[in-house]
Amino acid sequence: MFASSSFNLQSLGPTSASLVPEPNPQTPRSSISLHFDVEPQPKSESDTQSQSRKLKGSPQLNRWSRARAVRLGRKLDRLSHGPQAVELPLPAQPREGGADQEPTALSPNDAVGAHTVGKSIYMVSDGTGWTTEHAVNAALGQFEHCLVDRGCPVNTHLFSGIDDVEQLMEIIKQAAKEGAMIVYTLADPSMAESAKQACKLWGIPSTDILGPITEAVASHLGVSPSWLPRGAPGRNFPLSDEYFRRIEAIEFTIKQDDGALPQNLHKADIILAGVSRTGKTPLSIYLAQKGYKVANVPIVKGVDLPKTLFRVDPEKVFGLTINPVVLQTIRKARAKSLGFSNQMRSNYSEMDYVREELGFARIVFSQNPGWPVIEVTGKAIEETAAVVLRLYHDRKHKSSMPRISKRY
Repeated sequence: MFASSSFNLQSLGPTSASLVPEPNPQTPRSSISLHFDVEPQPKSESDTQSQSRKLKGSPQLNRWSRARAVRLGRKLDRLSHGPQAVELPLPAQPREGGADQEPTALSPNDAVGAHTVGKSIYMVSDGTGWTTEHAVNAALGQFEHCLVDRGCPVNTHLFSGIDDVEQLMEIIKQAAKEGAMIVYTLADPSMAESAKQACKLWGIPSTDILGPITEAVASHLGVSPSWLPRGAPGRNFPLSDEYFRRIEAIEFTIKQDDGALPQNLHKADIILAGVSRTGKTPLSIYLAQKGYKVANVPIVKGVDLPKTLFRVDPEKVFGLTINPVVLQTIRKARAKSLGFSNQMRSNYSEMDYVREELGFARIVFSQNPGWPVIEVTGKAIEETAAVVLRLYHDRKHKSSMPRISKRY
């Protein structure tokens, strides 16, 4: 087993490197020093072969590779001409007593993941992986022009809760087999340095998302970071006022869904108004999870809106609108899933009715010019929420620069 504080990295190149944090107990986690010792390689061919490290793939990762291969529709070919070894530059695994294990070769069947469709991106995190996943998704958003038509297919794979060097090395080994890129958020500097040096030695492109920004913030604040991942033992998360405020906001928002309890609209931070299927409920819940009390009011043709909606601060109210063709498609699917009769389905999703209802909503919005109207067609919930919050904070703080301010 690898210890999280001491490990070796060995390559097939002309040099080998070992990363060993100094065992000085006085050394803080944030200032671990790393030593690189260059050792001469044996000159004879037999000695060189004996120094080559080959490690059998982890059963868990092999099963994972095979399952993904099946999902992608690839045939798992079994070679008939003998089990040729696939050599990869892998770290040597020490025994408990310190002696190295005997090298074991990888068979071609263990390297199923090496033949993937498209490029692979491995996302490695010592926590939930939320930060890594969202950062990669944001970056991939810049390549929609080729991702949509499979011009540059990409497979992303999230590995969360990685808090052990041995696990980390297995994942990096798998990435080497597939020619994948690694993007990681590892709070422990020794783990992050492990990933960095292993990727460098094995020629794997990698990006550290958390390290550089943490160091920059530490320099700006003049305070050393804890270097502890979320959920680590000893990391304390007291139930703050913000936590209880967020819970209260979620409870309020659920009770105020779909026009319920209109007498409480004045207690809401944000009020969403729009016709059916413009995403009011999911948007409300998303905003509530950020600590905002949200009420949503449906606009239905022929049904009077609650009078309290026009008595509240108009800067709280946001109108939602959508393209009629898109709305009709959504409503047809919704009506079918709810088992509406043909007549009810026609009234709800007929194009003439959809256009009339959107027209009625436009009249309501025009009569209340203080309500911003947000086009939600083609927008994700997060995108619409970002627009709502930016406008909300601009109005609240009378800011001349668009911003969403929050104090920690």
